[in-house]
Amino acid sequence: MESALEQLKKHTVVVADTGDFNAIEEYKPQDATTNPSLILAAAKMAAYQHLVDQAIKYGIAKGGPEEEQVTNTMDKLFVSFGLEILKKIPGRVSTEVDARLSYDKDEMVSRALGLIALYEEAGIKKDRVLIKLSSTWEGIQAGRELEEKHGVHCNMTLLFSFAQAVACAEAKVTLISPFVGRIMDWYKENTAQKSYEAHEDPGVISVTKIYNHYKKYDYTTVVMGASFRNTGEVKALAGCDLLTISPGLLGELSKDHSTVTPMLTVQKAKACDLEKVHLDEKEFRWQHNEDRMAVEKLSDGIRKFAADAIKLETMIKEKMLNVKNGQ
Repeated sequence: MESALEQLKKHTVVVADTGDFNAIEEYKPQDATTNPSLILAAAKMAAYQHLVDQAIKYGIAKGGPEEEQVTNTMDKLFVSFGLEILKKIPGRVSTEVDARLSYDKDEMVSRALGLIALYEEAGIKKDRVLIKLSSTWEGIQAGRELEEKHGVHCNMTLLFSFAQAVACAEAKVTLISPFVGRIMDWYKENTAQKSYEAHEDPGVISVTKIYNHYKKYDYTTVVMGASFRNTGEVKALAGCDLLTISPGLLGELSKDHSTVTPMLTVQKAKACDLEKVHLDEKEFRWQHNEDRMAVEKLSDGIRKFAADAIKLETMIKEKMLNVKNGQ
């Protein structure tokens, strides 16, 4: 009997959600995703100190004020991890723009183009990179501009509401990452129900609705479910375009020999009764604001990624000082 992971790969593109590229090879994913928290965790590992050191040398050599050197080091480090990951996968890597820019469209575009330039300097064409942006209104419009004007493919992250998904589809971004586990976390914390079967999981229900809407109305944006708490959530979304899964859960799926059947299909989506929705900025902001869970989780997600970016910066500043002092 094939493992659940092998069965899943027949219906869905499997993506590894990690900065620890040594953990990737075992599961043979198509793509990989990173974020500031994952890069921070990997940057603390002894195995990756050479990448941190190389990025610091690059940042110092670029010159400018300390803040600029740190920013250049951070971008170089994110790309360095991406380059190593691309050696181990056939597809694309997702690299995230600093979450502290989540409400600044022009600065997100600028930083994204800087990341793409670093990849291209290393010989990687932009079609193997997805730029991750927060799914704020400003982030979604940055995604629109990057796709339309620069041919840069975007992965819209921290996506919790149907309004965010609709706005992303209308912006014609390449891919969205609606979160599953973090939605369930919120419902466990804020309602009386403390456990969910996969089919009643609010995160699974959210992604299913988004997938059905996209397929029913032939949007080109694809759906990559993200942020899983257990393999039940993963299997309940079999058939989704892509699913990005942590190495821990990939390991569990590789040892699981239960039957996996596609739960999401284009045929089911075409038959569903969802109405087509159009959202301008005012309507987006209202609809998103009506979803308390999404408002709180988007804000919380941005804060957490920003906090981990600051921790990484602090680590880089200390190491940078040691290098400058010849230690």
